[in-house]
Amino acid sequence: MTTVARPASTSGGRRLSAALFRRPRLRLAGLLALPTTWLVLVYLSALLALLATAFFSVDEFTNEVVRTFTLQNVEDVLSDPAYLQATVRTIGIAASVTVLCTLLGFPMAFFMAKVAQPRWRGLLVALVVTPLWASYLVKIYAWQAMVQPETGVLAWLLAPIGLDGPGYGVAATILTLTYLWLPYMILPVYAGLDRMPDSLLDASGDLGARPGRTVRSVVVPLVYPSIVAGSVFTFSLSLGDYITVQIVGGRTQMLGNIVYQNYTSSLPFAAAIALIPVVIMVIYLALVRRTGALDNL
Repeated sequence: MTTVARPASTSGGRRLSAALFRRPRLRLAGLLALPTTWLVLVYLSALLALLATAFFSVDEFTNEVVRTFTLQNVEDVLSDPAYLQATVRTIGIAASVTVLCTLLGFPMAFFMAKVAQPRWRGLLVALVVTPLWASYLVKIYAWQAMVQPETGVLAWLLAPIGLDGPGYGVAATILTLTYLWLPYMILPVYAGLDRMPDSLLDASGDLGARPGRTVRSVVVPLVYPSIVAGSVFTFSLSLGDYITVQIVGGRTQMLGNIVYQNYTSSLPFAAAIALIPVVIMVIYLALVRRTGALDNL
């Protein structure tokens, strides 16, 4: 009787599979090694290099970056009231966009998850995601036509009731950014509502709670982590945006377009301004983490 030997490659593959099965942490490390390496090399390294440039200077004759450590750029940014005003304005716009996305996204997500028939939910999710497939610039230019003073769509709609359109400025920037980032709020909230058992709503109704009380006391606390997750997207994306305010913002200055306007003339100074939204997001994420909301996602 002859015995057929198994191929060495198959035997080695089985031993490797068995070893990874017994060591879940090693298996997880193997899965994350390649994307983590890509993230570090392509994204974090470039970001750190840019931020390090904030502490360099520019030769006034050759306009080349001089790699000598200095705090002058950071001091200039922090001592100029104009940049402080731009920072407060940027935070206010980002916060307003986040609040509007929450107010609009929550009822839409609730309808998709708890009111619509299950067979229609996939279609509704696809409709929410569809605007993300369109070009970013096309959507902004479409809103430019809508908010245009006197001849814009919004001005035409508001004219019969004696109101003017938003025109170009802060209001137009907030409206456009809200439209752009609304799906990033709807999707996590929808996911949180979809995981919530319908029996909780029924139990609240059986105990005599009105719909408003059920939403405040049952629904919102349970989907609060999802709302926080969506706010991270809407707040951070609005905080760093510079194209929207360039097109529909009129004379409005945000940190993003200030960086855009300065990076060709003085890259270290532009990098010093870019430190501000980075620090703001680090503080925001630290506050979010302290609430414990992200731990419950």
